[in-house]
Amino acid sequence: MKMIRTFLTAAAMSAATLTAVPAVAQDPGPMTYSEALSGKRVLLVPMAMGFDLAQGWAAILEHEVTAFGGVFETRDPNWSVEAGAQAITEAISSEVKPDVLIVMSPDMNSYSKLLKRAQKAGIYVILVDNPANFKPDAYVGSDWTQLGRLEAEAAIEGCGEGSSGQIGLVQGDQVNATSLFQYAGIMDVLSANPAFEVVAKPDSNWDATTSRNVTTTMLQQHPDICAVIDFWDGDASGAAAAIRDAGMQDQVFLVTTGGGEQAADCDMIENGTYGAVVMTNLAQETYNMVTLVKYLLQSGQAPGTSSPYIYTLLDATTKDDLKPDSCWDLKALQAMNGN
Repeated sequence: MKMIRTFLTAAAMSAATLTAVPAVAQDPGPMTYSEALSGKRVLLVPMAMGFDLAQGWAAILEHEVTAFGGVFETRDPNWSVEAGAQAITEAISSEVKPDVLIVMSPDMNSYSKLLKRAQKAGIYVILVDNPANFKPDAYVGSDWTQLGRLEAEAAIEGCGEGSSGQIGLVQGDQVNATSLFQYAGIMDVLSANPAFEVVAKPDSNWDATTSRNVTTTMLQQHPDICAVIDFWDGDASGAAAAIRDAGMQDQVFLVTTGGGEQAADCDMIENGTYGAVVMTNLAQETYNMVTLVKYLLQSGQAPGTSSPYIYTLLDATTKDDLKPDSCWDLKALQAMNGN
């Protein structure tokens, strides 16, 4: 009997000991993350795929979206507003719709109604780089008014004290937000610096040949210009050629803006083609997009619910400011995906 009692006591103690051992902790995060993101489709529609910004965005987005088990695609409007509108329309009406649409709008209004339709169809819309008259689920990109201020400050410094104070602008166009807001930022700074004035402000329509032609005319009409601000590095090469053709490299300080790709920006600063470039941190900008995609797909909120602005860090970079990490290399980014 005593033996039985001893056995039962030992068994009870053993059971109590087992009960006291905590269960293995189960983190709900990985399953929640996977269920929300796996198989989700992300579509990038830039103004064109044939330039460094779009290619840089696509390289990082493809790497990240593929890594969480999603599907990443691009459409190439090749600078055509109509082709971009068609691509968005097809995405909305397709049987397998994208879950997130990332769009670089060509102007303030062309895609606005379409993007509202996309949200009504259950698609989150992120605007990248170019604002529009539309409430996206997020805007990611530059504060273009502040960017214009930085350009103007760089131009004033490039002209220096005792200069003519004459500055020429090569704008993009009169409908793109980046052009309109850059101009506002430039004029904001110049209004506080009355020794400097804009003496010419033609449009290039974002074309390097047009930029070259209008800059040539500008320099002929205003031979005392000390700085030119071209609104995009994609056509500033044209302005640079005009300055070189006029033999005015030592007189005219050329300022522009770009995405910070090595060949497009840092190499051009290093060789003296550009005096200063206000550069966007493309990698940070794209990872901001990735973070928003992950958040929106897990949020449960309906498209169009909120509309935050996620501005990218901007730096006005000159030859004196160049560092090994000032620019990024497109080939290195594309190599992440085996391209």
